[in-house]
Order: sequence, then C-alpha cells, then structure tokens
Amino acid sequence: MSLQKIHLPDNFLWGGATAANQAEGGMRSGGRGLNNIDLLPLGEDRMAIAKGKLSNLERRQTYFYPSEEGIDMYTHYLDDIDLLAEIGLKVYRMSISWTRIFPNGDDDVPNEEGLAFYETIFKKLKACGIEPLVTLAHFDVPLALIQKYGAWRDRRMVDAYVNYAKTVFERYQGLVKYWLTINEINILLHQPFVGGGLVFSEGDNTAEITYQAAHYQLVASALATKAAHLIDPENKVGCMLAGGSHYPYTCRPEDYLEAIHRDNGEYFFIDVQARGYYPRYALKKIEREGLRIQMTEQDLVDLRENPVDFVSFSYYSSRTVSAFEDDYATTTGNLFKSIKNPHLNSTEWGWQIDPIGLRSSLNMLYNRYQKPLFIVENGLGAKDEPDENGYVVDDYRIDYTRQHIKAFKDAVEIDGVELMGYTTWGILDITAASTGQMSKRYGFIYVDRDDEGRGSLKRTPKKSFYWYQKVIKSNGEDLD
Repeated sequence: MSLQKIHLPDNFLWGGATAANQAEGGMRSGGRGLNNIDLLPLGEDRMAIAKGKLSNLERRQTYFYPSEEGIDMYTHYLDDIDLLAEIGLKVYRMSISWTRIFPNGDDDVPNEEGLAFYETIFKKLKACGIEPLVTLAHFDVPLALIQKYGAWRDRRMVDAYVNYAKTVFERYQGLVKYWLTINEINILLHQPFVGGGLVFSEGDNTAEITYQAAHYQLVASALATKAAHLIDPENKVGCMLAGGSHYPYTCRPEDYLEAIHRDNGEYFFIDVQARGYYPRYALKKIEREGLRIQMTEQDLVDLRENPVDFVSFSYYSSRTVSAFEDDYATTTGNLFKSIKNPHLNSTEWGWQIDPIGLRSSLNMLYNRYQKPLFIVENGLGAKDEPDENGYVVDDYRIDYTRQHIKAFKDAVEIDGVELMGYTTWGILDITAASTGQMSKRYGFIYVDRDDEGRGSLKRTPKKSFYWYQKVIKSNGEDLD
C-alpha cells in the first residue's frame, strides 16, 4: 500500500487576528458600555488589577487606559479590511464587544447601533472573500455585571452571556459561521479579572471562586454551542486555549510528573468543552482542595450534550517546569512563568521561541481530542524601527513565522494532524494584552502609535506583509 504525501488542504484558512479590546477603541461611541479591560491601565498596577488583587472599577484620571482608543479600528475598520484583502487573508479572527451589543450586559433589548456596526464589517469581509472567525468574549466582561453580580462568580452571568450569544447568532446568520465562545479560557486561572471580571476581597477563597466561575463559563459555552447549532446548523463552534507544551526540565521522574500535572491544569477547560464532561483528575482536585463548586445535574447534561466542533488555541512559546522550580532561573511567556530553557532563544520580553513546541502541542491536542484544530494566535512581539515612511524591515518576524509554519506543516504532512487554519497575532499592530504597550508589536502592518497613545494611527505594510502575501498565495509552499 502506497501513501501519498499529505499537503495543506486547498481550503486551508490562512488569516490574521485582532481583538476588540486591543484594537477597536471607540469606547464611548455607538452606545457602547464599559467592560473589564476598559479598567485595565498601563503601568505598575496593571498586573495586580489583572489578577483581581487590586480593585479598579472606576476610571481614574491618573491612569492611561490603552483600550480606550486601541488603534481606532472603530473608525478604520473598512479601510483595514481592504489591507487584509490585499494581503490575501482567507479568514479574519476578530471579537465582538459584548457591551457594544448590550451596554450593561443584560439589557432588555440590544443596541441596534452596535449590531449594525458589526453587520457592516461582516458584509465587507464577505465581499472581500474573507471568512470572519468571531470570538464572543475575548477578555470581555461588562462592567455593569461585575458591579451587579460580581461577574462570573454568579450563575446569572450564564443567562446574560447566552442571551448575548443568541442575539448575535440570529443577527449574523449567513454572515458568520465560525465562532469561538471564550478566548483563552484557562487565563481565568492566571488573571481572574482579565479572564472573568473577578475581583477578590480579603478572606475570599480565591480558588473556590475561580473554579466556580470556570464552571459557569463552561456551562455558558455549552449552551452557546447548542444555540449556535439550533439557529444555524452550518455554524461551527470552537473553544480556545492559551496553549503551549510543558517540558520537564530534567529526566527526573518528579519533573516529568510535574509536566503532566501542569498540562492537566491547563487542559482541564478544553477537556470539558471538547469531551463534554469533567475529567477525573479535575474532580479529584476539587475534592482534594475542598472546593465547594455548585453544579446541577442539568449543568452536567448540558456539558455532555454540547461539545464544541473544533479546538483552537494560541501558541507563542513552550514552557519548562520542574518539581524543584526554585532551583532555576525563570522567564515569562503569555502570562505563564517558565524555567528558562537553555536550548531556546528568547524574545525581547523573555518569551522563549520554540517552533517544535508548536508541533508538539498540535500532536498532543489532536491525540487528546481527535477534533479539528485551529491555531488562532501565533506571532512575535518585538520593537520595530520604521523608516521615515513608516516601513519596517522585520526579517526577525518573517523568520519566526516561517519556522512556525514549517512546524505546523510537519504536524499535518508527517504526523497527520487535522488543522483547519492559522491566524497570526495580530495582523495589525495593536496594544499588547500582557503589558498594554504598543511598542510590543506583532503585526504585519505598522500602526503609528506609541505607548502613551500618541501618533497619527497611519497604517503601513511591513516587509512581513508582502512575505505573508506570498505564503498565502502559494498555500504555504513558498516560505522563502
């Protein structure tokens, strides 16, 4: 029996990604309400607020809030889509701002101006031959629901989210068929305010509150998946993980076991969303730590009957762990602390560059779930130096992207992984989620804006823009 070499499918979805809270701006335009990221400032308090350790539920003049303007895609969207069409994108991953549709999160009627705004965008994308891949909640919790319910710690958030989901599924039927329910759902464990709008008070059982919020997000995701399929059987719904393999630092058995436990801790959410039930290791953790998580029998039925259609994830770097972590120097990577791997180079922000880790992650996820996968974030954050015309020669970004494309092609062509598509983060320069900086740039399109919000916002394609254009046109065959 002879086997033909597998190539990327002709309908492979090459794309790019942004998020409303990092790009859109227009914070007070079009009837939009405030959300959690609108309260996340640039500067030294950012991490404490992100982790829910410092309450900041009112905007202060002493802070600069990067999300207020972002890169003002609110007024530049249609021109930006022309650039996306020029580069040749097959898919554009974006998010809807929940509070642009329901300013308070649970209003009796949706905001028509917000609904019409996104309808115009989706029609423009369709006219350009670009499929929207839409995230319903990309680090997006309405401020009014944080104040009213304490955000995702309260079951009433489920109804508010599902009503929002149904509203946009119905409005955009025929315009959008690829959906993600909750962005990087496991970030809830690391930055509870960013991932779930959670703010803790002294004496709170933070683990119990966080895992209760996680349960409600999982139920909401399942019910949104159910609604999407009922409203339009053509809809495809995915979950989304902040991904990255865990390597044991040494071959000590303790280190290998620690890597397994760390993987389980991050994959728990996706285990539930993809398989439809809580894995035994998660139930044992809840039992072992005495966490009182409110789950109804109906919750378990809803989870079981409504698994996602595909699994998506972000990948920037791998992580290295040890049972004896205090013995080693550490670094960072997409909000995750990691032991510094001596075999890898790092970005300017300490994120370790590991294309083979992407291939490993693809194999691990596909073997675990046997569902189609989608890489929906991957990119290099770097300081770019534009010339007087705004043009950037970013060979470092081209090399990073080339190596990661080679890695996922090997996962498809050699390992047999089923991969739907790849969207680079972010296709335009946007404010960085981790730091709020503009100087940490990911895009193939330079945006004239600095960390303090100054600049013309002019868009200029970088060298990587034209390289990626060639990659897409050749379906990944021409990577030179």
